[in-house]
Amino acid sequence: MDFTAIDVETANPDLSSICQIGVVQFRQGAIAHRWKSLINPQDYFDPVNVGIHGIDEAAVRSAPLFEDIKPTLDELVCSTVLCCHTAFDRAAIRAVHEKHGLAHPELTWLDTARVVRRTWPERSRSGYGLGPVAEMLGISFAHHDAEEDARASGEILLRAIAHTGLSVTDWLVRVEQPITSAASDGSHGSHAREGNPEGPLYGETVVFTGTLSFTRSEAATIAAKAGCAVADSVSAKTTLLVVGDQDIRVLHGQTKSTKHRKAEELIEKGKGIRILREHDFVTLVAQSR
Repeated sequence: MDFTAIDVETANPDLSSICQIGVVQFRQGAIAHRWKSLINPQDYFDPVNVGIHGIDEAAVRSAPLFEDIKPTLDELVCSTVLCCHTAFDRAAIRAVHEKHGLAHPELTWLDTARVVRRTWPERSRSGYGLGPVAEMLGISFAHHDAEEDARASGEILLRAIAHTGLSVTDWLVRVEQPITSAASDGSHGSHAREGNPEGPLYGETVVFTGTLSFTRSEAATIAAKAGCAVADSVSAKTTLLVVGDQDIRVLHGQTKSTKHRKAEELIEKGKGIRILREHDFVTLVAQSR
């Protein structure tokens, strides 16, 4: 019943642009310690991200840099099972270490979204996002505050433990095992794919835009194997928009593709779409295995 939960918020689609970290330690099934910090990412703030979490450049102007809080963070998260909801936070932690040339600590990760998919059959294929699951379980929290999201993730894990009788250690094994059915990697349309039901990112619907380092067909195959349904255009069903690294770095959010703008319009209307650069998506897929 001992573990630690973590969540991050980012300034822009680059996962290394962490502007807030929240950590909650659980001991014997109860909250033992909470910690959060704003971070100056030394990067630009995309209005879409600011609209989600409310943190802007002014808020972090006097905040510490990531390397300043790293000793405290390491003390909190090393030598424990570290849980987060979906693989985004895990990928962000690795990305920020790489960005600053810092040694990445050896961490034992547990994705609570994968726990949910194996605990409640009705959530195995959809509806396993942090908000919907917390609502289902009656867990109240202030979404998109890093500490609150971390707490909710930890409480979800506690509910899964109580529901299944599996320990934290048991869950480290169970999340690597099949959910139900075999994978499907069929394709239709131009680059559209059905997601592998056993993939760690199953339930996500991804659209690619901009100049990628590999072909759209290759990108679609990678995404589908990881569980993502791949679509050719942005719609209300889209959950991920992956933007070519060059587009993110050169344009800095000033000029965006039609797909990019459509995604932002939907985000403003309350749709849960996350915008990622290509490098971070590839890292996310690799870290999710």
